[in-house]
Amino acid sequence: MAGSYDDRDGKIWLDGTLVDWRDANVHILTHGLHYASSVFEGERAYNGKIFESLRHSERLLASGALLDMPVPYSVQELEAAKYEVLKANGLTDAYVRVVAWRGSGEDMGVASAKNPVRVAVAAWEWGAYYGDAKMKGAKLDISKWKRPSPETIPTSAKAAGLYMICTMSKHAAEAKGCSDALFMDYRGYVAEATGANIFFVKEGEVHTPLPDCILNGITRQTVINMLRDRQIKVHERHIMPEEMEGFEQCWLTGTAAEVTPVSQIGDYTFEVGALTREMSDAYEKLVRN
Repeated sequence: MAGSYDDRDGKIWLDGTLVDWRDANVHILTHGLHYASSVFEGERAYNGKIFESLRHSERLLASGALLDMPVPYSVQELEAAKYEVLKANGLTDAYVRVVAWRGSGEDMGVASAKNPVRVAVAAWEWGAYYGDAKMKGAKLDISKWKRPSPETIPTSAKAAGLYMICTMSKHAAEAKGCSDALFMDYRGYVAEATGANIFFVKEGEVHTPLPDCILNGITRQTVINMLRDRQIKVHERHIMPEEMEGFEQCWLTGTAAEVTPVSQIGDYTFEVGALTREMSDAYEKLVRN
């Protein structure tokens, strides 16, 4: 599948019904478009099975609740919708996007309680998120923006509004020839990339930022469990930027990123080493099991 995302063949699940891809539209006065009242999930299907599908559906409902935007479908209904979309589009290996948002209705100011919450599920073929960085290692810029305090916004929600600085940071990074950008958090600690969590290796042990103001990614949790199963010590902690000079290896994790090596962050360089390769290969085997 190629071309503009609004001009493709296929089916999208919209509010309980499969509709033609090109007809899956919303009104220009949709609340989510104006005020970011939207939450979403990104998932991958491998060999016809969506990896950690239930956990993604549960998180979508939790994100909606955090935004005072109750999603009007159960986990079981969302699960059925996702597989209905895969089947309707003849897909077995695909990226699956589930999105819920405040639609158009009686409210068009900041308040939106009178407006319906709408839900859609789409799926499409999508290869490696970082292209050949999967082998060579991604190069990251350091963003000028910082991840916000949980006192300012519900940082544990996978909410559209939290991605505004991600888009700007990734555009700036790509303009410099980088694949992505790394954020610090509001306190100055290393946080995450624009759509992925980050891990570092030093002397056989792994260090990763404590997710106290960033999304505790499902892939992140999966990889931590895989490391601990291998008796590799994992430190979830606050990491200062200058510590990156002493780390030997680095990788990113995320549904789209999977496990992607990092070769450079700003002026810091990393080896695409044995543990990074091992975890990338092991994750690939796990999701296709």
